[in-house]
Amino acid sequence: MQKQGKLLIIGFGPGAMEHITKRALDALQESEVIIGYNTYVDLIRPLLNGQAIVRTGMTEEVSRAQEAVRQAEAGHIVAVISSGDAGVYGMAGLVYEVLIEQGWKPDTGVAVEVIPGVSAIQSCASLLGAPVMHDACTISLSDHLTPWETIIRRVEAAASADFVIALYNPRSGRRTRQIVETQEMLLRYRDPKTPVGLVKSAYRERQDVVMTTLEDMLNHDIGMLTTVIIGNSSTMMYEGLMVTPRGYQRKYTLNSAEQPLRPHERLRTEAEPWSLGAQEARAAASGEAAGNGTARDAQAVPPAEPALRGASAGAGTAPQGQPPASAWAATPPAASPASGAGTAVLAAERPASAAAGAAPRAAAVAPRAGAAELAAEALTRLAAGGALAGEAASRWLDASASGPAAASAQGASSAAVLGAAAAVPVPGRKAPLFEIGVSPGVGNKKFTAAQMALLAQCASEDGELEYTPEHQIILRVPTFEPDALVDELRAANFIVVPIGDVIKVKACDFCNLEKDDAVPMANHLQDVIGGLSAPKETSVALNGCGMACYGAVLEDIGIVYRKGGYDLFLGGKKFGRNAHPAQPVAEGIPGDQIGGIVERIVAEYKEKGHPNERFHKFFKRVGVIQGFRHVDAPVTVEVNPVCGD
Repeated sequence: MQKQGKLLIIGFGPGAMEHITKRALDALQESEVIIGYNTYVDLIRPLLNGQAIVRTGMTEEVSRAQEAVRQAEAGHIVAVISSGDAGVYGMAGLVYEVLIEQGWKPDTGVAVEVIPGVSAIQSCASLLGAPVMHDACTISLSDHLTPWETIIRRVEAAASADFVIALYNPRSGRRTRQIVETQEMLLRYRDPKTPVGLVKSAYRERQDVVMTTLEDMLNHDIGMLTTVIIGNSSTMMYEGLMVTPRGYQRKYTLNSAEQPLRPHERLRTEAEPWSLGAQEARAAASGEAAGNGTARDAQAVPPAEPALRGASAGAGTAPQGQPPASAWAATPPAASPASGAGTAVLAAERPASAAAGAAPRAAAVAPRAGAAELAAEALTRLAAGGALAGEAASRWLDASASGPAAASAQGASSAAVLGAAAAVPVPGRKAPLFEIGVSPGVGNKKFTAAQMALLAQCASEDGELEYTPEHQIILRVPTFEPDALVDELRAANFIVVPIGDVIKVKACDFCNLEKDDAVPMANHLQDVIGGLSAPKETSVALNGCGMACYGAVLEDIGIVYRKGGYDLFLGGKKFGRNAHPAQPVAEGIPGDQIGGIVERIVAEYKEKGHPNERFHKFFKRVGVIQGFRHVDAPVTVEVNPVCGD
């Protein structure tokens, strides 16, 4: 009888041996197979004693989870390792998802144990001081698996609610705009001098800790190994440390052994005038019916957390000398009308110093407090389908649409939506950043002077232009009217496409159009599949002659026009240590067939590809696409590179 396998999903903390829990150490020794990301395997290698190791690179999380389940079902004790805590952006959830897909049941299937570890927010906070002493949240800025619109809404919600925020995965080599837009959003709600801590590789060999501010944070190095901790309105800097007060000075005296309240008095309602119970008591005392919701609807913003005595005053720091709770409790409630007066009551009860300290925070948390502004905001959200104002701009090209007619139709519909949004201005809100790629044609590399002048005019002083190796210019500009911008660019004979995980159609210049037989096919592919969403950015490249000097045979999907027909290449990888050309899968495909074949290949990839799965990996995984079979390339001899993995 086959022995029962087991899955041990282990969080081993930041990486230093002294921060790994005893249960994690025991689980590693108990395991027969270790499965993990290359860097993580290297970090725990001194703890291993001959176990089988399965190690893979980035974006291979699904294959690791599937292999772990397979090994466990074969009767092995398998350790799936994650840095930090396996249940916080780690492998625990993914392993459970794979098990659930296979119909796993806890009572009859392989045993699963999730072993907690010290998460990045905890390890980084310990190096900064005590920045997470009050309500906090973690937000990953990686939009490989989560739509950016969702992420930025979460950032805004956390910023407006005055959470301490820990940002994971803030920036990578290709994801550079996310941290910029996050800072812009935070600055709408937080003081520019809000303390920020940047911790890279906590408790590892190349640990780096930087104390900075919200307005200055982007002037420092931020990468994938950095955790960014942003303070709330009461967080302060003191002697190189970040400290977020918990609120003890509301009740206690921190510089004296004698306290104004005795232990049995400290949890009474009258000692906590900011609490829900105190609000209900005041409502009842002023003649309002208890529980009718009026007092709750009229809540005022509580006073900011008092700063520790002796701390340097700075932005986000509450005023010094706030009276003890007994002074607040002794202040009698002011008479008020029967309804809608909760805010006035609370304001009247506060000492002048506390009210003055609360005012800046109230303004920071609710910058659009007027009824007219709030109504405008609501209308804008409604016009944009419930999203933030202008967020529909990033979705102006529907992934399911194709061709000029579809682009025109969707442009008209989105223009109507965004036109409605733009018609209702939102005071204080910056225009969202709109990012698109423009080129003078699929195989045309020549911009006219008028086109360059138009791009400069569109970018203005607030935007930017970036030229790419694909002979395309990326235009980034803040705007509330993206469709008007797209229409203006198309009127100047630009091809306009989205940026990100989409299908990119590229072509050579056909020897300055001297060999232009394949130009109609390039234009057709651009019209039909150019700009469609994909699991990962995918390049479809066409060469106009057998010389293939544009390198189509190195791309995801390569097409070479030769002797009146088209040769097809699939699964190239242009960059990296394991770069390889695409596989030749067919020769001499007639012109009336090649377009349909490529369209069906793209459709299958869109339907069956995993999120973030590159085309060459998809081709290898499925084995056959539209009748074209993948063939494994000869295995190369691996050497230890000078720069490591």
